[in-house]
Formats: sequence, C-alpha cells, structure tokens
Amino acid sequence: MGGNRFRGAWFGGMLFGMSAIRPDITITQTHASMFARLAASPSTANPAWSEFVKRYGDLIRSFCRSHGLQSSDTEDVVQDVLLGLSKAIPGFAYDPSKGRFRGYLKTATLHAIYRTFRQDRHLAPLEERESMVASANADAATDERWERAWRQYHLRRAFATLAGEVSSRDLSAFERYALQGEDAGVLAKELGLSLEALYQIKSRCTKRLAAIVAGQVEEEG
Repeated sequence: MGGNRFRGAWFGGMLFGMSAIRPDITITQTHASMFARLAASPSTANPAWSEFVKRYGDLIRSFCRSHGLQSSDTEDVVQDVLLGLSKAIPGFAYDPSKGRFRGYLKTATLHAIYRTFRQDRHLAPLEERESMVASANADAATDERWERAWRQYHLRRAFATLAGEVSSRDLSAFERYALQGEDAGVLAKELGLSLEALYQIKSRCTKRLAAIVAGQVEEEG
C-alpha cells in the first residue's frame, strides 16, 4: 500500500476508528532490525520480544475479539502465536519480497484461533483445521476483520509518534475535534484558539498521521 491511499478514503474512514484508541506503544526499532535481533537470539528473554509483543500483541487480540473469543482464549492465542514464531525464527532472515509479514501473521493467528476452538470445544482435527484456515484466508469478511485490526494497529503506532512531535494543546485539540467530534466553536474557545487555527491543527495532524502510517507500512513490507 502506498502513501497516497492513506491520504484518501482509506485513511479518512479509519480516523473514525481511532476515537477509542489511546497509544502506549513506543517505537524504538525498525521492523527489519527487530527481526534481525530476534533471529540472533530467539529466547523470549531477548528484549526484542518485548518490542514484538508491544507491536503485534494488540493486533492479534483485536482480531481474536472480532472472532468472538473471550479474554482468556485471546491471551492463549497470543501466546500460541508467539510460541510458534519463537520456534520458527532461528536463522530467520526478514525478506518482504517473499510475502508480506502481516499475511503470515494473519495465517498464524487463524491457526492459533482454530487450535483454541478445538481444545475448548473438541472441534477441528488437524486436517479439518487446515481446511478451515485456508477457507478463512479466502473469506472476504475474515480478510476485512484482519485489515481493520491491522489498520487500527498502525494508527495506534502513528498516534504515539505524533504525540511526541506536537504540543499537548495541539494533540488535545486534534483528538477532541477530529476524533471525538467535539463542537469546533466551543473547543476553540476553551483552548484559546481561533476557528482557523483549530482547522489548521486538524489538517496538519491528519496529514502527518497519514505520512507516519505510510512510512510504517513501507517499513513493514
């Protein structure tokens, strides 16, 4: 996905999904560097695992919730996915040309979800689970749920970056006006801003978020 798409309908629509999101993720490494460190030492004691969990744990949880999993089952899926990655990652070389990582992560998460269904409900032997995962990967509704979770994940990361770049007043103005839909006139008066200044804050922050997201997606491959 290129940056232009994020500046169009895709990004504008996703802003409405940010109203309930408060970021707590600090971006400390590039995606490729993180995987290089994981491959060098696959032990979960490796600090790079903390970075991985911060980046992708919420994405996996959000996708699980969209499948109706309860909190305990969701955490089981997260641990299952991480365990699988820890076994697969020794000697791993990150190469986006061989396929997008988010596609691999989606498939790994679906496998973990269906394993959880099998354990909890005595369903889906291995052969049937493989068929279920293949069917889910081709299902438009499942793909949309994954894409929605993935977009929100990137917006959370981008918002965390934006929070470190703008003043607390501007961040509050953007969040309350653009994301929470507060009345522009009332908010501008409360913050001591002109309406034009408030509109400019919204425009600058929206464009900056779009640029940050586009950069994250390009980095991820």
